[in-house]
Amino acid sequence: MNETVSAPSDLDEFLTAIRERYDELSDRLQRIARHVLEEPNDMAFETLAVIAERSKVQPSAIVRFAQAFGFSGANPMQRLIREGLLREDRSLGYAERIRQHRYAATGDLEGPRHLLSEFVEGNILALENLNHALGQRELSEAIDLLDRARTVFIAGFRRSFPVASYLAYLLAQTDKRIVLVDGVAGLHLQQTGGLEASDLIVAISFAPYSSETISLVEAAAGSCPIISITDSVIGPIAKNASLVLQVRESEVRGFRSLAASMCLAQSLAIGFAARKAEPTLAAS
Repeated sequence: MNETVSAPSDLDEFLTAIRERYDELSDRLQRIARHVLEEPNDMAFETLAVIAERSKVQPSAIVRFAQAFGFSGANPMQRLIREGLLREDRSLGYAERIRQHRYAATGDLEGPRHLLSEFVEGNILALENLNHALGQRELSEAIDLLDRARTVFIAGFRRSFPVASYLAYLLAQTDKRIVLVDGVAGLHLQQTGGLEASDLIVAISFAPYSSETISLVEAAAGSCPIISITDSVIGPIAKNASLVLQVRESEVRGFRSLAASMCLAQSLAIGFAARKAEPTLAAS
């Protein structure tokens, strides 16, 4: 395999190759692939021993992973990731800061005020990561898809439902044709029946992913564009998506927040509203 695969020239090319080839990798190599996609700062700056421990593989597996993608070894792969992170000013150290925050938050509760501080600090970390992780290209592409769509179907169940309903509410204020797929009586697939190529689905789900959202995305694949708002670019609702917007929420004492997801929903809706207002402002 190594003789026929050329090493990627930059980080984006490498991440794209991982996503495209993920399903063909062995279980051990898939663990490393997930770690590269979800914790790139680890792969860039930690030792092989630390990466292996966090990925639950042997260090030799990391070398095999690098060679499978055309690198001569782990060091050139780490160098490419490191240079890409620094060049693109991506968020560095988020995973480690989250780990430190969780460790610091394991003491006894000191009342509601202490608990509030924990959630606030965790959400600040998640919002800072969102601010660095999503760039101009992803957000502009999402707004382009919203702008071109005849009807926007928005689906999110269980923990994701507040995000879906909030995004639907905001977009409805712009007079965009919106359908909130709420799945009442288990009719989520019927609510998206008759999809056309000019429509758009916005699917929102985080681990553990809801079966309703997964089945909806699988049924809609190929019918119209799909924007997936999720926590993993290789998750079950990301594979068939036209665009993946990755959001990594904070988790405090086992409870995960929605602050970053709500912020993203607000940014998309207001960005779309501003896009619609541009011709009017130019005419005046």
